[in-house]
Amino acid sequence: MRDKSNPASLPAPASFMNAQSAVVGVRGRDLLSTMRLLAAQGLKNPVRSGRHLLAFGGQLGRVLLGDTLHKVNPQDARFADPTWHLNPFYRRSLQAYLAWQKQLAAWIDDSDLSADDRSRARFLASLMSDALSPSNSPLSPQALKELFNTGGSSAFKGLRHLLDDLLNNDGLPSQVSKHAFEVGRNLACTPGAVVFRNELLELIQYKPMSEKQYLRPLLIVPPQINKYYIFDLSNDKSFVQYALKNGLQTFMISWRNPDPRHREWGLSSYLQAVEEAVDACRAITGSKDVNLLGACAGGLTIAALQGHLQARRQLRKVASATYMVSLLDSQIDSPAMLFADEETLESAKRRSYQQGVLDGRDMAKVFAWMRPNDLIWNYWVNNYLLGRQPPAFDILYWNNDNTRLPAALHGDLIDFFKHNPLSRNGGLEVCGTPVDLTKVNVDSFSVAGINDHITPWDAVYRSTLLLGGNRRFILSNSGHIQSILNPPGNPKANYYENTKLTSDPRAWYHDATHQQGSWWPQWLEWMQARSGAQRETLMALGNQNHPPMEAAPGTYVHIR
Repeated sequence: MRDKSNPASLPAPASFMNAQSAVVGVRGRDLLSTMRLLAAQGLKNPVRSGRHLLAFGGQLGRVLLGDTLHKVNPQDARFADPTWHLNPFYRRSLQAYLAWQKQLAAWIDDSDLSADDRSRARFLASLMSDALSPSNSPLSPQALKELFNTGGSSAFKGLRHLLDDLLNNDGLPSQVSKHAFEVGRNLACTPGAVVFRNELLELIQYKPMSEKQYLRPLLIVPPQINKYYIFDLSNDKSFVQYALKNGLQTFMISWRNPDPRHREWGLSSYLQAVEEAVDACRAITGSKDVNLLGACAGGLTIAALQGHLQARRQLRKVASATYMVSLLDSQIDSPAMLFADEETLESAKRRSYQQGVLDGRDMAKVFAWMRPNDLIWNYWVNNYLLGRQPPAFDILYWNNDNTRLPAALHGDLIDFFKHNPLSRNGGLEVCGTPVDLTKVNVDSFSVAGINDHITPWDAVYRSTLLLGGNRRFILSNSGHIQSILNPPGNPKANYYENTKLTSDPRAWYHDATHQQGSWWPQWLEWMQARSGAQRETLMALGNQNHPPMEAAPGTYVHIR
């Protein structure tokens, strides 16, 4: 238990852009409107603006005289090169940048803007200050050293990378080498077969990897906005292989990448498809029920499915549910969402219906701007200023393997974030039935990430409280993806747990116990206790009614 009097010990929920922002989007004209508002504020109050300008001028004068006024965050890798602190020119340029950054924030805080407008202004100012960082300049120490070390070739390589990204990557710096990985060759390689297929999904059954297996199967439901193989990357961090080696019969849903013909696929369509997959798992294994696992939007899907089954008195099909970084309570405070008024929401819906789909590349851009220093400017420096190839990293390759959302599902997700329907009994209706999660009395295991910017941990915690049945919540030390891919043996892995789920996530965190190591073994023990009896392993895949169609990873994962 931590010191309750120390507010710094509390993990802050994500305050930047998140899943809600990515689904809704941020229009350029809304950002321009905020910029005009800031300009008007400067003209409206020239005395106040002049006072801040003079204060900045005073700091700048002291910087030019050699004073070090501001400390650099030691975790800010942009200025890790000692040249920024030892060289007089670079030290002054860094101090001038920090002084401008802090004075701009002070000017916004001192303005007459409303609280919402100040939040919008801070958001815009943070994007501007990150973009104008001296570390992004061709004259940065790192860029100049590379220029001299390579005899100037880094500049030519960087220009070539820039042109390639302008033509082939929507103008954003490439995050990963596109030729280092191939699905089915060095990703998604766990042996298995497609044993069921409908219009929306393929169901993959994996070959067992243990002498004995539990009777009750595990069905993994990935998010619709990503390819399924985040659960099956390299062998050392494959969640699928971890489950198989520990006796769990494991099935995986691989979503079809929709195109404009599928614009009418909504949340109800996906629920019906998953229910068909559940029935196929039951038929193949001979088990009367299954254990469900959903990640991100997949968690929303399995929760809505259980609410639908409960309303139809068929919840007996589900034995337990695992939610990984999943939002059911969609109330999130984010500066970016201050741009989302009724007009913005309807415009986003209308645009996707006109196109038939929401392109995954559009969502990827918004996700990148959640953490611009990590996901944009870091690669700007690496690819263009240093002329280096982007890294060969399997998680980034998966993250850039974009999919699309059908217009109807996109509209359903916008309404989900707008109305927060699962927080009210009957607030969400799917397949003609109202959903009441308090009546879903299925044991649940929920995982959140303490540094998650996409699904903030406190919202995931509140989501857990919406569920009926016995609930368990674990807070991993990682971000969105790293919370899922957190295998045993990871030296950085740790997590927090408190068996008493209070109404306040902060109170829960205060009393939580900090544990070293991965949470996977905790989940495995919990899951095995809910997976029925063990039996001798059956190596055959599928059955007479669901014969293997083709080897994993199947067809749908390859659809571009």
